[in-house]
Amino acid sequence: QVQLVESGGGLVQPGGSLRLSCAASGIIFSTYDMAWYRQAPGKQRELAATITSGRSTNYADSVKGRFTISRDNAKNTVSLQMNSLKPDDTAVYYCNAKNGWKNYWGQGTQVTVSS
Repeated sequence: QVQLVESGGGLVQPGGSLRLSCAASGIIFSTYDMAWYRQAPGKQRELAATITSGRSTNYADSVKGRFTISRDNAKNTVSLQMNSLKPDDTAVYYCNAKNGWKNYWGQGTQVTVSS
């Protein structure tokens, strides 16, 4: 059974930082491309950052320079370091694992940026 479990969300003031983590089980983690998506209230889910099995990374323009995605294949985890957070970053953040037609999602973790 595949499980992706996110953690690390919460309430933070503008300009603050958070680190999200996603623990994967039930997959050969090192062979999967991993990503963080986010969905703000009333908006469609959007891609925030990706890291391939080969460790290539890509970021949405809105988070470039502020967010850093990384992976630890030994621990089957993917992380998202989020700095200089803005109110527009408020969303539910979802972990995604993809390998060909295999596509899995976590339950999401809430990030709220507010003073």
